[in-house]
Amino acid sequence: MIKMFAESLIEIGARLQINWVLVNACLQFASWGLFSLFLAEILRDSYHALCHQVNWLAKWHNKHHMAYRRDLSIVSSKIYQESQLYHDVLESSLLVVVLTLIALIISQTGLWLGVAYACTFLYGASVRYLQGKIDTDYNHLPGPLETIPSIWWVNRSYHWRHHFDDVNAYYSGVFPLVDKILGTGLSLKGKTVALTGASGALGQALTAELVKCNAKVVALTTNPEKLEPQNGVKVIPWQLGNEAELKESLQKIDILIINHGVNVYTSRTPEAINSSYEVNTFSALRMIDIFLTTVTGPQAKATKEIWVNTSEAEVSPALSPLYELSKRALGDIVTLKRLDGNCVIRKLILGPFKSQLNPYGVMSAQQVARIILFLARRDFRNIIVTINPLTYFLFPLKETSTWLYYRVFSRADKSK
Repeated sequence: MIKMFAESLIEIGARLQINWVLVNACLQFASWGLFSLFLAEILRDSYHALCHQVNWLAKWHNKHHMAYRRDLSIVSSKIYQESQLYHDVLESSLLVVVLTLIALIISQTGLWLGVAYACTFLYGASVRYLQGKIDTDYNHLPGPLETIPSIWWVNRSYHWRHHFDDVNAYYSGVFPLVDKILGTGLSLKGKTVALTGASGALGQALTAELVKCNAKVVALTTNPEKLEPQNGVKVIPWQLGNEAELKESLQKIDILIINHGVNVYTSRTPEAINSSYEVNTFSALRMIDIFLTTVTGPQAKATKEIWVNTSEAEVSPALSPLYELSKRALGDIVTLKRLDGNCVIRKLILGPFKSQLNPYGVMSAQQVARIILFLARRDFRNIIVTINPLTYFLFPLKETSTWLYYRVFSRADKSK
């Protein structure tokens, strides 16, 4: 009896060992397989970027760009067929060769999944070339752009910008990792950027950095006398409460940066309360709503953006209760408005920098401006610049939970 029991245990142990070996092999295959798919997309995007930097590659790749009109409809079947041969077939053939060599050298079975994945591109491109069949992928489907550029993957609006906004940006094809690394997730070249609070320390620093990025800056300021004339910058004066008068000017704006504010420090008088909310919250919201009315046309969702300086006060003390309250109110309503998906809305969550509002700031406005644009070009939607490490942890938690709550318990206006 004891012998039979012992033999049963040995048999069970052997089976468990075999099953564990099988599970381990499956996990290893899956890991290498996912890595190979990830690698395939990185290689595709890297090759795409090279096509815009190396002249002899650009000669073939430009066939692809010549095939599409601004609404992504096909120019002609002949040009489309040529683009399949000189771009898609060439690109996918090189991808198959490189991935095959990697699979042979590393000798991991899972890597052949990437080779099979690359072969699907080669097969599709070959069929379209040989048959002359117009059967384009999702990112090249013609028609108006109905959604804003996605942050997690490449959708039609995201890729449309590569064709018609800036061909030297937006290289990614499926997920935007390469664009985040290269800083090509947002192109500022040639963009018209309007900036409120332009006479302040951060406003002037952002203006200087935007001009360096070849953007055209429209300085919206209530103190135009404080701004010196400079090339590439147009100054438009405005007054608090008269935001509606800016609508005509905002029609021509690609990116609106809302940066004006007031800090009443320790005051809690009725006047201080009214001033804080009027400047920091209500004026900013009026500006946002006016700008959103200009997001019209078949491609506006791809190019129009709003950046809002809500500050670190959304999650951290600013030693000024009314500044915190008014900025948090602004930040929460911006989170609510993001749910409508009218255009890309970025938040600037900034720590203490030296300015008229905060003469004791530890960061410089120039430093903050450079980091803002560095992260914006990598398509960060929440741009955190601070010396407080807790903010990098607390803000994502606050923003995610608030977004989820608003998504569940609020509804869009279905009549629009």
